[in-house]
Amino acid sequence: MATQQKEVPNAIGLEEIGTERQEPKKEQKTFTVEEAVETIGFGRFHIVLFLVMGSTGVVEAMEIMLIAVVSPLIRCEWQLNDWQVALVTTMVFFGYMIFSILFGLLADRYGRWKILLMSFLWGAYFSLLTSFSPSYIWFVFLRAMVGCGVSGHAQGLIIKTEFLPTKYRGYMLPLSQVFWLAGSLLIIGLASVVNPTIGWRWLIRISSVPGIILILAFKFIPESARYNVSTGNNKAAVGTLEKIAKMNRSVMPEGILVESVNERRGRFCDLLDSKYLRTTLQIWIIWLGISFAYYGVILASAELLERDMVCSLQTTAAKELGNDSEESHSPCHCRLFAPSDYRIMIISTIGEIALNPLNILGINFLGRRLSLSITMGCTALFFLFLNICTTSTGLIGFLFMLRALVAANFNTIYIYTAEVYPTTMRALGMGTSGSLCRIGAMVAPFIAQVLMNASFLGALCLFSGVCVVCAISAFTLPIETKGRALQQTK
Repeated sequence: MATQQKEVPNAIGLEEIGTERQEPKKEQKTFTVEEAVETIGFGRFHIVLFLVMGSTGVVEAMEIMLIAVVSPLIRCEWQLNDWQVALVTTMVFFGYMIFSILFGLLADRYGRWKILLMSFLWGAYFSLLTSFSPSYIWFVFLRAMVGCGVSGHAQGLIIKTEFLPTKYRGYMLPLSQVFWLAGSLLIIGLASVVNPTIGWRWLIRISSVPGIILILAFKFIPESARYNVSTGNNKAAVGTLEKIAKMNRSVMPEGILVESVNERRGRFCDLLDSKYLRTTLQIWIIWLGISFAYYGVILASAELLERDMVCSLQTTAAKELGNDSEESHSPCHCRLFAPSDYRIMIISTIGEIALNPLNILGINFLGRRLSLSITMGCTALFFLFLNICTTSTGLIGFLFMLRALVAANFNTIYIYTAEVYPTTMRALGMGTSGSLCRIGAMVAPFIAQVLMNASFLGALCLFSGVCVVCAISAFTLPIETKGRALQQTK
């Protein structure tokens, strides 16, 4: 009996051991955020995301383009010199430059959504205050504060990028240019009606309304799931992905979400790590040059129209006004936009979407690097074309193509920068690039509004030369992101 009692426990023990040996064979299925995003696919959530986050481009375009359409009025009201008008734009981008890095650091550490909301509240508040500026100094200071707020709008693009499946990024992100175009056309259209009637102060107040409305729509967009897993908040990431799957009428991958947690997020030194050093430096050069060219085109367009600098128009104007006119000798040149000038600005602005289909094809078939180098090279060429003595129609044609090309450049570099960096440093990479790009935007007014009056050809050659340098830098970028999955960690 004693022997039989001992055998029973031994048998049970063997069964338990056998069970324990079989358990490891049942491996738990896991998935990453990248796999979840690809499995869920594109659907209704992404359309809502595209409309809400894309609309941040409408607000940003209206705030940036505002200076171009009010500069003739503030020049007349406060009797400003060329350098004073240029300083307004420079200070806007100075604020943008400083806060772009700060918002990038904060977004990688505390979340994209929070920083985006904060930037919109900041921008709307100071934009409204600008309309009550009692003097030129107050106007410059308050517009600089608006520039600080606008710098955080880039987080909208990052949120879109981090939620889009790989094959859709090359198509959906360039289409965001439609929103920038809408904002540009809206502010020019409003200016043509509001400026001659109730004045530039009301133009600023009205242009603040879209930003305030958009703040209310942010509640429909969740925090980035990629950001959540980078902080170890897998529960929030899974909840977000499940809501997206439900909204898209799709399914989640089987298993549990597994992603490595990285405590080192948003560190500037990571951008200069040996793996990304060359990429970062070349991206900075490209961003600086593209911004210099883009805002140079916008401000030069306004300057050409304001001063009738087309050779055929200039000759006619000189005959009508006479060389000894009091206005020609005034250091504070004062000439308001005519209805025809607004029409020309609208036509040239529409050019920003003219090359969008070709740009999308180039990005997806030629790749980001080659596509960018081609459009930058063409931009350099068309800057030189502006020196050709032409009619008003010819000027419109050149400006139309220039706006199309510089917009295509911005499209491509935005996509490339968002794709090339991992989640732990993506917002900082975009922020520092946006900050460096504002140096180009700060210099552009003095070239387009000051140097252009002293040496028209010299200014055009400078713009063209910078574009050539950017084209070479784009062509030699070490990483191609076409078809590449977004990296989670370095």
